Amino acid sequence: MAQAVEGRSPKPPGLRSLWERYSPLLVPVLAVFTALVLGALLIGLTGGDWLTAYIGLWQGSFGSPRAVADTLVRSTPYVICGLGVAIAFKAGLFNVGAEGQLYMGALCAVLVGTTLRLPPIFHIPLGIVAGALGGAAWASIAGVLKARTGAHEVINTIMLNYIALRLTDWLIKSRAPLLLGDLADTSSSRTPFIADSFKLPGIVMGDTTTLHLGMVLAVGLVFLVAWFLNRTTVGFELRTTGTNPNAARYAGMSVPRMIVLAMALSGALAGIAGAGEVMGVRYAVSTDFITGVGFDAIAVALLARSNPIGILFAGILWGGLLTGARLMQVRAGLSIDVIKIVQALIIIFIAADQIVCFIYRIPRRKAGEETMISKGWGS
Repeated sequence: MAQAVEGRSPKPPGLRSLWERYSPLLVPVLAVFTALVLGALLIGLTGGDWLTAYIGLWQGSFGSPRAVADTLVRSTPYVICGLGVAIAFKAGLFNVGAEGQLYMGALCAVLVGTTLRLPPIFHIPLGIVAGALGGAAWASIAGVLKARTGAHEVINTIMLNYIALRLTDWLIKSRAPLLLGDLADTSSSRTPFIADSFKLPGIVMGDTTTLHLGMVLAVGLVFLVAWFLNRTTVGFELRTTGTNPNAARYAGMSVPRMIVLAMALSGALAGIAGAGEVMGVRYAVSTDFITGVGFDAIAVALLARSNPIGILFAGILWGGLLTGARLMQVRAGLSIDVIKIVQALIIIFIAADQIVCFIYRIPRRKAGEETMISKGWGS
């Protein structure tokens, strides 16, 4: 009898056990779904047709080849910047300075694109490297201050954002001496346009959209970051530092070095995002070059729980919401601020994921399974 019992195949897990095991993975999806439901209620309360609005949102973001191209182009900087923020998260740091690092990367790239004349095979990689170095150098300031003096990276990166934006404004608008402004077009506050050899190759979709190779670069960076974090010794040390700095020190790891490295890598990715916008979309840097991407990248990283593969899809979702908002606004006669409200709700439900767990009866994750975001103010 005992042999018969031992020979039986194990009982397959029931639906309840499967739900308890895998439902926590659905929290980001359910957070987006809940935000869309509340957005529909808000649209209904204001007298709008939520179904028409969401159909317009879908068609404007993914409903045609042109819409898909717009979404991918819009999503590219969110994906790359989100990867940078995620690397900082993995090290227990909160990089709020991706916006400034993006601007510094863009400025370094535009210098290469306007002063050098090289074949595209050399010019384009050089521009990407210049953008990475500009962003890394700017972020390293906060990293060194954190590692050497204990100054909190949130305050430092916020202040560096203001410095980067005002520095860009001065460099472009200065006329005596002329620094980065376009002397040939004094009416516009921008740099000269980059050389044709510096532009990312792509496919023209319609009159205004060029589906450039930036998204291909973003996908490559997604897998590169995933490999770095999970398959390399330095990536392991970086994650260990973020999870438990005391254990990292005990194991012989240099915590200050990991802090500086994490911030430098985070800034390098933000700088690449800025270079990509210069080389693939705008072809110059203006005083209002691109706003909000660095801060929205924090939401993208949170939505993906700092998972590089998840950041790819979260960035495309974010870009799709922004791209489809225009057609949604026209179709349903709504303010574009509705999309901002939906995005804010997504952030709320991701940050306070226990609300989603309570609504959908998702079991609480066990201790040790929570994602490390950053250390506290006193660390």
